[in-house]
Amino acid sequence: MTRASTCHDRGVDAVVWVVLGVLLAVAEIFTTTLFLIMFAAGAFAAAGAAALGAPVALQAVVFAVVSALSVAVVRPVIRRHARPALESGEQPFGVDAIEGATALVLEPVDAERGLVKIDGELWSARSYDATQRYAEGERVQVIKVRGATALVWQDEISGPGALPEAKR
Repeated sequence: MTRASTCHDRGVDAVVWVVLGVLLAVAEIFTTTLFLIMFAAGAFAAAGAAALGAPVALQAVVFAVVSALSVAVVRPVIRRHARPALESGEQPFGVDAIEGATALVLEPVDAERGLVKIDGELWSARSYDATQRYAEGERVQVIKVRGATALVWQDEISGPGALPEAKR
């Protein structure tokens, strides 16, 4: 094998690993599990090994070892530091900040539909308890958020942060 073909093979192998790494990283954006990104790191490490001239078998070993170590060591650390704001004592934001908030009913809320105002924003809403209905002007508490819909409960029964099951 000539030196030129060896350099070409190294370049092709490295490009294949880089493409695999990018595909895994993009897939992670859609899953947000912090799992695929660890394999992307393994693919990028294998690309480095390929660029340095490692044989394909060694590239595969580098991919497997770096991926396994990333999943076993790095992922738990990242997940521990990314725990919800409510658990860490930090100021919640996004959906975490809305759950437990008080809302004003703008359009009647029942098990099928409704509209509430939460901190100046309009949200579609449904009753957390399918048997309950809330009239326009009533105050309710946001128990959960499912997608873009707030599940609400009577504000005067639920204390801040208390779920309705605890009040029965």
